[in-house]
Amino acid sequence: MMKRIFAAALAGVMAVCVLAGCQPKNEDVNAGTGSAASGTNGGDWDGKTLVVGVDDKFAPMGFRDENNNVVGFDIDLAKKAAEHMGCEVEIKPINWDNKIMELNNGNVDVIWNGFTITEERQKAVLFTKPYLANDQVIVVKKDNSSINKIDDLEGKKVVLQKDSSAEEAFAKQAVQSKVKSLNKVADNAMGMLEVKNGSSDALIVDSVVAKYYISQNPDQYRIVGESLAPEEYGIGVKKGNTALLEKLQSALDTMWEDGSAKEISEKWFGEDLLLRD
Repeated sequence: MMKRIFAAALAGVMAVCVLAGCQPKNEDVNAGTGSAASGTNGGDWDGKTLVVGVDDKFAPMGFRDENNNVVGFDIDLAKKAAEHMGCEVEIKPINWDNKIMELNNGNVDVIWNGFTITEERQKAVLFTKPYLANDQVIVVKKDNSSINKIDDLEGKKVVLQKDSSAEEAFAKQAVQSKVKSLNKVADNAMGMLEVKNGSSDALIVDSVVAKYYISQNPDQYRIVGESLAPEEYGIGVKKGNTALLEKLQSALDTMWEDGSAKEISEKWFGEDLLLRD
């Protein structure tokens, strides 16, 4: 009889605990969820899937080829890093405006696609060591002779990608308040098109992106010879998920040491542009 009473009481306690959402005391609720696809914890990735959030219109870092496959410099880096981590990789195109929300909601494990390290972003995500240098530049039509420096943007129609480091960099320029219009678009491909068709006079964009587009369209665009802001790219991981950050950084360090990262850089840029300690 006493056993039945004790069992009933224990069942009641367990039910209350479930309803109350009890957590085991030794569980770190701020540690991050690990793999968005498989639910693994941060350090153990053997046989799991690393979900990589990308902007699929950010050539040459990540973009769609003629077969609609997502390819690019960052895509190749991510795939090679996953090999070193012992896991699979899923390349997941996301709305770049919502990238940090996608990371925090567990829809992706990392943000990896020309993701500029800024003070504001460092408050929201963990970053690997910077791996590539970049800056923001002004792109105009090749036959545009009226824009040759930043101050020439006064009275002009400017376009840039929304919620990008280009937006942050241009916001710090005094000329921003003097432009005729500032259009914020979803991706840089749209910005390049606006410059091409004359809807905008100039695009503020990452130099690596600008150089790639100009290499593909040498007769259409040119870069104005004045840089807005030097910056560095890093890979973003959810706050608290230090185990994943350490695992990923270890894989990157190995790629730097064995030369595989250099090979990827030379494939996409024709030279070794990687940052080193």
